[in-house]
Amino acid sequence: MAEVRSVTVQLATLLRHPEDLDKIPFLKSEITRKKAAVDGQLKVGLKEQLEVTQSGIESIGDGQRAVNQIKEEMMKIDKLCAEAQNMIRDFPNINLVSQVHRNFLQVESMKSNIESFEEKLNDIENLLREDDQDIENQPNILKVHYGLTQLRDIRDDALDQIQRAADTSLEATLQNYFTRLDDVVEWFDDHVGTASMNLIPLVQADNKGMVVRLALIIEEEEKSDKKVKAMQDAQREYKDLASRFKSINSGPKQLRGYKEKFIKAIELFAQAQFENSAESFLEEPDKLEKILRWYFNDLYVVKAGMVSLMPKKWKIFKTYTDIYHNLMHNWLIRRIDDPELSPPHMLSIIDWSEKYYAKMAKLGWNQPELQPEVLDGRESELVSEYRQLIVKSVDEWMDRMFTADKIAFTDRKPDSLVNDEHGYFRTKTLGDMWRMLKEQTLVAGNSGRADVAEGVLDAMFMSLKSRQSIWRKMVDDESAKYKVPSADQEGLQILQDWLIAVANDQIACIDDNEDAGQLGYLTRFQRDFEVLVTPKYERSASMEVENLRDGFVDAGTHCIATFVSLIFAIDFRSTISEVFTAKWYTEYGMKRMTTTFDDYVGDYSSVLHHSLRDIFVEELADELLVRYLCCVRNKGAKFRRTDPFTEKFKDDVLTAFEFFQKFPDFPIIKQKWRVVDFLVRMLEADKVAVVAVYEAFKREYWDLQMSWVESVLRSRDDYDRGMLGNVKAKASEVYIERGPETIMSKVK
Repeated sequence: MAEVRSVTVQLATLLRHPEDLDKIPFLKSEITRKKAAVDGQLKVGLKEQLEVTQSGIESIGDGQRAVNQIKEEMMKIDKLCAEAQNMIRDFPNINLVSQVHRNFLQVESMKSNIESFEEKLNDIENLLREDDQDIENQPNILKVHYGLTQLRDIRDDALDQIQRAADTSLEATLQNYFTRLDDVVEWFDDHVGTASMNLIPLVQADNKGMVVRLALIIEEEEKSDKKVKAMQDAQREYKDLASRFKSINSGPKQLRGYKEKFIKAIELFAQAQFENSAESFLEEPDKLEKILRWYFNDLYVVKAGMVSLMPKKWKIFKTYTDIYHNLMHNWLIRRIDDPELSPPHMLSIIDWSEKYYAKMAKLGWNQPELQPEVLDGRESELVSEYRQLIVKSVDEWMDRMFTADKIAFTDRKPDSLVNDEHGYFRTKTLGDMWRMLKEQTLVAGNSGRADVAEGVLDAMFMSLKSRQSIWRKMVDDESAKYKVPSADQEGLQILQDWLIAVANDQIACIDDNEDAGQLGYLTRFQRDFEVLVTPKYERSASMEVENLRDGFVDAGTHCIATFVSLIFAIDFRSTISEVFTAKWYTEYGMKRMTTTFDDYVGDYSSVLHHSLRDIFVEELADELLVRYLCCVRNKGAKFRRTDPFTEKFKDDVLTAFEFFQKFPDFPIIKQKWRVVDFLVRMLEADKVAVVAVYEAFKREYWDLQMSWVESVLRSRDDYDRGMLGNVKAKASEVYIERGPETIMSKVK
């Protein structure tokens, strides 16, 4: 079940959108390719493992037979020795004398070795000092190794003998005597380590002699360690038998591990270069190939110049390749597992995998021979992660910028607005947002993969839509605070400035003027990403762009409409409430409102985008008309047959027209205000003619609301229920085909 859930999650990640279904053939071919690669690796690995296993079984069998033969021979020798004692007369005496003679020779040899120990050690120190002066060549290193090997054997034999003696009281004295040897051995090990750490530079400098001398020392120590290991195994398994043979108890007694240290030095040399590469990669992720050039240079030096200088059994080129490849794998995996890895670094690593194997092929290595896979087969996963890194970066940028805007907007910070080159109010972050989107689009495009760019663009479209919606909600929430009758008006003007700036921002996104060579942010953004995506995605992206374009228009218009609604809610609160009441006949409410309109238009025309000025005027006209018509519900609104309401309606309309006729859209505004004529006709018509007036009204305005008609009829001084009943009856009979919304859709 866990595997099924894992597969389901992976499928959900790959197929997040309907358009992703088109990627199934690509995904299928990608998975098939990976499966073929894995099958090939498994086949090669299985073959190698079978060969190794077969060879191991044969070696174990040969070893077992050899051990049995040795055991049998040693038992024969032991038997012959025992029998010889009975065959030779006075054998015990002869054996005793022989043993005394051997002990004497051993003591004499040990005495001579110990007496000359200090002199030999001094000679070795002098040789090491000479090599210190020529560390790159170390001409005495073989002499030093030979001398130290002898001195080490002397020390080991002496300590072994005293440890096997009955009296071990002088062991500490002997240990102190040999203390200097440890210091000299450490000195020699430093020389060997220096040479081992600089094998590549030595070969590059054509210092073959030094390389060969080092190889001879390591090979000899390798043989010595194998002998010590065999001796230790023999002593452990055949302790009693082995103790009788002097050859087993002579020579080196401890493993010195020079071969292991040699391998470790190769690894440390490469590791140091990887650490330097890490710093360079952090600064210049796009130059990874140049940064890691040393890697292939080193392997080429080994292949071309070192193989002939080393024992064949070492397979030095394969040894170097295995060490370097594992270090490369670990270095790359650490980078991609770093949570702070940036998209450019991720992209560089994704591109590096293919280049790496191509370069290794030139050195003679096929991909299946290089294990583990340099990126653990995570290329597809990394592509998804790369896309997510960019998406995450976009989301974080958008969140930060909108948070800054939100704080400035809600706190009414006036210094958060700027004037653009045309003098229009603008927010500070809009240009930064589009620059960021362009940069991240280029980052996605640098991957060379259309699926990455398309996934990032999907996230950008969603983010831009979300930004439009959030701005609308935030505008509504903040403006609602001032529409409450008892609300404090502090900060109102700054809010109005912000509404203009936000509206200008929306238009700036789509402000295209190709004749003047001016393109809006959205069009430039579209041209940037069109070259990065597939033709099919481009078609769907064009629809997204058009939806965004409509959204920017709607958001800008919404800000202007909110601005206008604040004017009516605050400036005209008392004026609107008096319309169609007794005060209406004696007051000049319409004149006061148009005068206020004139002030606002004059104040904001220079800072409002030119394409929004007509919308601003149209919104003023529409809102005034809707509010005017809705005043039939005002408390005290009553039209009496004897009152001159017809003349008053005419005066109000002419006053409104006097203001609006200055603007280009006046013909459209005038056409909308024709609805006032129907209102007057419904008010002045005889009871029996009201139904006919309603029918004509309904046919002209299909979205005429019955609730408003009822309010109009109730405002007549001769209203009765029969009048309303007749109108409703006619409404049920009349069928009007629906059409585009009219101004009456706003009059509820």
